[in-house]
Amino acid sequence: MRAYYERGGERARLAADPVGQLEFDRTREILLRHLPPPPAVIADIGGGPGAYALWLASLGYEVIHRDVIPLHVEQLRREAAGNLNISTAVEDARSLGLPDASADAVLLMGPLYHLGKRQDRLQALKSAHRVLRPGGPLAATAISRWSPRVDGLLRQRMDRVFPEVERLVPAIERTGHLPALGPGIFTAYLHRPAQLRSELTAAGFRVTELISVEGPAFLLGDLAERLADEEGRRVVMETARALERVPELAGIGPHLLATAHKPT
Repeated sequence: MRAYYERGGERARLAADPVGQLEFDRTREILLRHLPPPPAVIADIGGGPGAYALWLASLGYEVIHRDVIPLHVEQLRREAAGNLNISTAVEDARSLGLPDASADAVLLMGPLYHLGKRQDRLQALKSAHRVLRPGGPLAATAISRWSPRVDGLLRQRMDRVFPEVERLVPAIERTGHLPALGPGIFTAYLHRPAQLRSELTAAGFRVTELISVEGPAFLLGDLAERLADEEGRRVVMETARALERVPELAGIGPHLLATAHKPT
């Protein structure tokens, strides 16, 4: 995981790649349904190079950003220099040093798919629960269990670069563990929708929504052209919205986003 992120590619992924653009736009849209109005304190835990932190700060939120990768913290510090609405530091999501009930909302959009053991994921969720004020929302992202087959094999045709991946997919779908296929290659833990809901509940949260972020549009070969065209973009976004809560389709897109609340 560290080797992959220390390559520095995450900083541009949400802007340079059309699938990343769809993920970023849809995630922001979903977050705005649940976040309290600014000014409020948002803890962005595992926030990577800070794309969401910068966006939230531009809306008037006070953002407490934490990430386990020093490069990500340094990248955000450089980009947010002088922005008093953002504070950042290197910290593990499982052992946050933030005070109890110090955040009005918490984003956990990364740590859950880099913690391979359930006990570690629950520890990160419980740490988020502790720093969240009673009644506040948590937004937690997971990667779908079927992403390697649908995104990796079908869309990206990764078997052309890594011939062994097709042989590995059944075991990945059974266990949820996506191994690194080479040095610096992405690795993750992958969730089933019901499993994500169960882990949030076990950590003390009340789940209010579980959504497929991108929907099926990420498979389009002409996604960049669709997003650049006003009518094409409208259809892509409306399709994602229309299908986002359909239980039978929850795992079809690469990302799941669960919104939950800490009981009062």
